[in-house]
Amino acid sequence: MFKRGRSQVVFATFLTLATLVQGLMVKQVPQEKTVAELLRRVKRGWVWNQFFVLEEYTGLEPLYIGKLHSDMDQGDGNIRYILSGEGANSTFTIDDSTGDIHAIQRLDREVKSQYVLRAQARHRVTGRPLEPESEFIVKIQDINDNEPKFLDGPYQASVPEMSPIGTSVIHLTATDADDPTYGNSARVVYSILEGQPYFSVEPKTGIVRVSLADMDREVREEYQVVIQAKDMGGQMGGLAGTTTVNITLSDVNDNPPKFAQKLYQMSVPESAPVGSVVGRIRAKDRDEGANAEMTYRIIDGDGRDTFDITTDPTNLFGIITIKKTLDFESKRSYTLKVEGSNRHLDPRYLNKGPFSDITIVHVSVEDVDEAPEFSAPFYYAEIPEDVEIGTIFKTVSARDPDAANNSIRYSIERTSDPGKYFYMDITSGALMTVLPLDREEIAWHNITILAMEMNNPNMIGSVSVAVKVIDINDNPPSLTQYYEAFVCENAKAGQTLGVHRCSSDNSAWILTRRGGWSQREQSVYHLPILVTDGEPPVQTATSTLTVRVCSCDADGNVLSCSAEAYTLPASLSRGALIAILACIFVLLVMILLMLSLRSHRKKPCLTDEEENVHENIVRYDDEGGGEEDTEAFDIAAMWNPREAQLGKLRQDMMPEIESLSRYVPQVCISGGIMATGDGNVHSYVLSKLYEADLDPCAPPYDSLQTYAYEGEGSVAESLSSLQSAASHNDHDYDYLNDWGPRFRKLAEMYGVIEANNSLW
Repeated sequence: MFKRGRSQVVFATFLTLATLVQGLMVKQVPQEKTVAELLRRVKRGWVWNQFFVLEEYTGLEPLYIGKLHSDMDQGDGNIRYILSGEGANSTFTIDDSTGDIHAIQRLDREVKSQYVLRAQARHRVTGRPLEPESEFIVKIQDINDNEPKFLDGPYQASVPEMSPIGTSVIHLTATDADDPTYGNSARVVYSILEGQPYFSVEPKTGIVRVSLADMDREVREEYQVVIQAKDMGGQMGGLAGTTTVNITLSDVNDNPPKFAQKLYQMSVPESAPVGSVVGRIRAKDRDEGANAEMTYRIIDGDGRDTFDITTDPTNLFGIITIKKTLDFESKRSYTLKVEGSNRHLDPRYLNKGPFSDITIVHVSVEDVDEAPEFSAPFYYAEIPEDVEIGTIFKTVSARDPDAANNSIRYSIERTSDPGKYFYMDITSGALMTVLPLDREEIAWHNITILAMEMNNPNMIGSVSVAVKVIDINDNPPSLTQYYEAFVCENAKAGQTLGVHRCSSDNSAWILTRRGGWSQREQSVYHLPILVTDGEPPVQTATSTLTVRVCSCDADGNVLSCSAEAYTLPASLSRGALIAILACIFVLLVMILLMLSLRSHRKKPCLTDEEENVHENIVRYDDEGGGEEDTEAFDIAAMWNPREAQLGKLRQDMMPEIESLSRYVPQVCISGGIMATGDGNVHSYVLSKLYEADLDPCAPPYDSLQTYAYEGEGSVAESLSSLQSAASHNDHDYDYLNDWGPRFRKLAEMYGVIEANNSLW
């Protein structure tokens, strides 16, 4: 190897020596030299060489590259050779005495193909340059040490299915790092190792092509092809590299759609709203992506006006929806003829048949228990405000729309009639009044009527009834405001005093009937005015017009409407005036005192903490006779209500019972009517109950006298905790506040009223 390298260096030296020397000579001649001077030979001191060296030297000794020599070198050792430039002293070294150059490192042309160095000869002792510094090049010769490489592999490619033979799939390129200008080290040839007979590759270009016709994606979709690239023109001994190409057959629309079933059965409840989904169908396609997208339409059937079909967002399924309201009682089933077809067609494959399919969809309507329906969407009624209670003014009707036709019950929604003015007959639907109506209070009543099935209380229908209360002439007219008028002292008969208006905006003119008015005689006149309306029954009202007598100027303008002050008689002394004022003061004090006493007797409810009931109890400092006390009412009458008519009445209660009996209503007890009699304990108890309802904060003082202390021989034992030996707690003085419930319990105990009676 070393000898071969030296022979190439020597051969290259002789080939390039003349050219290099001539180039250096031309380079050093200035432009202003004459032709004769250019032709004169310039003496050079170098024995010049251009050096070549093979890459990838693997010997143990340094690789000899060449030799530098100056003709000034006499061989006496006075010349010293110096090397500088790329790789000097690191990759290349020079023997400073002989000028021999060696490579001390392994060279790789693919890393660096040439090195530019500089050499100079100097005197060894003085260091003076003997020759100008010159450049030379060391070129690295290539050997076939790199295989072809596919830098972007492995590759992904696709080609449409059913593509014809020769269709290009992908263009591959392998890169060889060797020198393409030297030998065949970088000349690559392509071949296919795997993937026949489906694909092939062009040897020189590396283009992969289809080599088998009618490849079907639905049969096989993925293929793996292995391609080889070999240098040295594919000859034996060349280096090779491989790569993989994954080829996918892309889909084309070459398959028609097909429904999985020729008949679909679906059902939907009749209560489903418009727009509800009934079901979905699909015509499947062996293709994929856009080639499998479908469009659906109803082409025939008795349900084409009742149902609709659309394509879902994936463009695969047909969604059947309701277009019109369903009614089980009217029609119980529908038939639809549906067509599904491809959305995108490929003209190249239309000869394979129609790209659509047809199926039948049968839709059954299910019966649903529906709420009752009224005969009208709403009702309107007019009632005079003086209509008699119990008058039927409107009748509504509802029916069960189901085939069962269940019975209907009617009622008024509670919140729509808070005043409970109306009553609805539960079976007939008749609407009547139960309270007097007043147009001036409520002119319109908007109530809601409910209709409920007897067999299914959850099925409830509703309707609105607008009730207009018609006005009748039941209110007397009245003046819109308080009016005052004036008359001038110099007014004459027939003169207008002023205008006075009624509630209907009618006008009345007030005229004088005489003249000669005087403030001194009478400064104010109160004129009664009778106001009458014109509709039967005629209503009248009386109002008073205040007319003041005023002094006026000649034009009728008011100067003063107050009477002139009179001067006091001269005989009235100051003492008399003081006495009159003192009398007035005393009179005012007496009036205030009477008002204070009156307000003291009419105290409000016992809400003040200082008004302790204990003080009232202390006043009763003597005991009665218990059951022997004949002055109080007989307690035995409460044990047997029948004896109440024969019992001895308490005299101090009789006036109160008589006065209250006018206000006690009749009360139903156990299905009968209990009248309020003067001597009846029932009446007395009910009177007290009614009094408690009207004034719930008034304590029962009479009851306090009766039950606060017990008499001798009481069969009820003690009703009070006062001075009880068994009581260790402080007495609760608040028992008056809950005496009402005790009184009720006592009344229930003796059978006066029923338990849970709503009168209390």
